[in-house]
Amino acid sequence: MSFVPTRVFFTKGVGRHKEQLSSFELALRDAKIAATNIVTVSSILPPRCKRIPIEEGLKALSPGQIIFTVLARNATNEPNRLIAASIGVAQPADPDRHGYLSEHHPFGETDEKAGDYAEDLAASMLATTIGLEFDANLAWDEKEKVFKMSGQIVRTLNITQSAIGDKNGLWTTVVAAAVLLP
Repeated sequence: MSFVPTRVFFTKGVGRHKEQLSSFELALRDAKIAATNIVTVSSILPPRCKRIPIEEGLKALSPGQIIFTVLARNATNEPNRLIAASIGVAQPADPDRHGYLSEHHPFGETDEKAGDYAEDLAASMLATTIGLEFDANLAWDEKEKVFKMSGQIVRTLNITQSAIGDKNGLWTTVVAAAVLLP
């Protein structure tokens, strides 16, 4: 049996609780995917996979359904510690080629920094499969210009959730997910 997703939506959430597992559950609830059975997959965005709004994607889900996701997750019980979870996306200009989804789950990075890193990671993976030459040491905004000017990478984006660890030491969990649908 073959399953190649044709649609994808992105979601994110944060949860806090005295138990780490419950904190994760609350983050999934905030992301609106807690009632599903999540199977994590690696980083390929299938050819011609259409991005849909979260509202449309959620309507396609049923409680207990097995869903395939690229999931970034991070957690801390250290008061005031900054955590993030980010999914980066890179789509090729040729719709018959696959793209990339990346996961990044850092400590101490803002939404913007974590998101840029995840986006850079996805775009760099795509660039190497397309054969684009670039200086890996360039800052993301410089690489982004090279990638876009090549005409071979049409879109990059990210979805990122960050949070500051609960001041009283509750577990704080962040998630970001790309949910792949048939």
